[in-house]
Amino acid sequence: MSTTQELERAMGQDVYDVEGHKVGTASHLYASDVSGAPEWVTVKTGLFGGKESFVPLTGAHTEQDGLHVGAHKDVIKDAPRIDDNGHLTEAEAAELYRHYNLQMGTPDTGQPGMAGQESMVRSEEQLRAGTETVETGRVRLQKHVVTEEQQITVPVSHEEVRVVREPMTGADSGTGEIQEDEREVVLHEERPVVAKETVAVERVGLETETIREEATVKDTVRKEQIDVDDTTKPRKH
Repeated sequence: MSTTQELERAMGQDVYDVEGHKVGTASHLYASDVSGAPEWVTVKTGLFGGKESFVPLTGAHTEQDGLHVGAHKDVIKDAPRIDDNGHLTEAEAAELYRHYNLQMGTPDTGQPGMAGQESMVRSEEQLRAGTETVETGRVRLQKHVVTEEQQITVPVSHEEVRVVREPMTGADSGTGEIQEDEREVVLHEERPVVAKETVAVERVGLETETIREEATVKDTVRKEQIDVDDTTKPRKH
C-alpha cells in the first residue's frame, strides 16, 4: 500500500479498479480517528461525477496514471450511498465493510474520518417559507323578487261629436215635411291596456381573481456554534 503522502497526492486523479478499468476520480481520504492511517477513499463516479462512492484502500497503490484500488468497478458503483460529510459513523463503516466483504477493524482504531484532520459537523436551522391556501370568506349570489312602480306614457284617442249646420240651397231647397226624426252616432275612445311579460335583461356571475403580493414571515432558528478550547497555549497571569 502506498504512503499517506502518495495517497494525498493522488486526490483529484483517476481511479482504476482491480482489473485496470477506470472508475472515476479520487476525492477525499478517510483515515482512522486514532491511528491516522488512511482506510477509505471517496471516488466520484457516474455521469459528470454526480455520485460519490466509498472505496477501501486495502490493496490500493498509486501509479503515474492515478490510484489503483483492490475492488471491482461494479462493486464500487453498487456501494451503499453515504454522504461525504467528513466522518463515518460506526453503522456506516459496518455497512461498507459488509459490502466489500472485509473484516471490521479492531475497536482501538476508531471510526474513519477525513485524513489529516479532526473535524465535527456544525448544523443550523434555516427558515423555509411556503404557502398554504386557506378559506377567508364566501360570496354568494342570491336572487329575490322586489316590486316597484313603473310608469309609461301611451298615446290614446277618443271621438267627440260636434253639430254641423249647412243651409239648404239650390235643388236641395224646397218644401219639407214636418215630422219627428232621430239619428244616432256611436262614439269610440282608446283606453290604455297594461300587459306584462318577463324578459331576460342581463346575466350576473361571480369570478375569482388572484392578486399576487409579498408577505414577510419571521421565526426564531437555532444553530450550533463551535468554540475552540486550546489547552496548549499558556494562560496569562
